[in-house]
Amino acid sequence: MHKLYLDPFMDMCNGEILSFCINRHPSAVNVMTALNKAIEVTADCPYRRTFHSDQGWAYQMKAYSHRLKEERIFQSMSRKGNCYDNSVMENFFGLLKQEIYYGTVYYSYDELKVAIEKYVKYYNEQRIKEKLGWMSPVQYRLSLPAA
Repeated sequence: MHKLYLDPFMDMCNGEILSFCINRHPSAVNVMTALNKAIEVTADCPYRRTFHSDQGWAYQMKAYSHRLKEERIFQSMSRKGNCYDNSVMENFFGLLKQEIYYGTVYYSYDELKVAIEKYVKYYNEQRIKEKLGWMSPVQYRLSLPAA
C-alpha cells in the first residue's frame, strides 16, 4: 500500500480550495509551494488575512511562520488534540474520501493524483453547497460584490 500526501489551502468564506500540492512523501517544499500559491491568490484581499491550520509539523516550521509574517498574514492554529478547530478542512477531506476514494481501487500514485486534481476542480467549480445558496464555491465568489 502506498500513501499520497495532499496539502490544500481553503478559503473559509466560500470553501474554495485556493491551492494544493500532492506528493508521495510529506515535504516542507510541498507545503511551502502550496502556501506561496495561496498567498499569491489572496494578495488582492483588502482585509487582514488569517491562515488557519492544525498543529502539524509543517505549520510549525520557522520558514512557514516567517513567510506569513513577511506577508503580514495572521497565523491561527487549532488547539492541540482538538479536531473540531479544523473541522472545515476535515470535512473537505471526508467528502473527498467519500466521493472518490472509498470503494475505488487506484492502481498507481499517478492515477490517484489525477483523480484528486479532477475532484478539486469539480469541488471548486461544480459541487454546489446549500450554505452558498446552492452555488459552487467559485460561483459564490464570482457573485460577491467587488470589495
